[in-house]
Amino acid sequence: MDKKDRCILALLQADARLSNNEIAERVHLSPTACWKRIQQLQASGLIRRQVCLLDNNKVGLGLTVFVSIKTNRHDLNWLEKFALGVKDMPEVMEFYRMTGETDYLLKVVVPDIAGFDLVYKKLIRVAELFDVSSSFAMEELKYTTALPLDYL
Repeated sequence: MDKKDRCILALLQADARLSNNEIAERVHLSPTACWKRIQQLQASGLIRRQVCLLDNNKVGLGLTVFVSIKTNRHDLNWLEKFALGVKDMPEVMEFYRMTGETDYLLKVVVPDIAGFDLVYKKLIRVAELFDVSSSFAMEELKYTTALPLDYL
């Protein structure tokens, strides 16, 4: 991993629609050399996939909810059942197992409070939960999918 690879990754994180020729020009490589580097980055797993990011509000999903879940069950069977159930919910954008006070943290996008109520009811059907606490985002101050590359 060198400076050119980091630059290629930064460009792709900003706009995955850039052509190979555009990337090659910006990082001062031949198109062939650039293409080979991108292929190596994909083969290594550094580039997981390329996607199209949509605007939440324009697709009618203007409410973001962070859901903290506590459980008094910490066995593998419960975790597998819960994880499978949550992964099947398209409204759940992110899902983490945590340390500390919260056992699980979910980022949920829905059209409105009624939409969240439906998600909440799905959640409590999936597995036995001890406590579910929800916080509604009032304003998005920063949003990025680009990872910092200074640590490579």
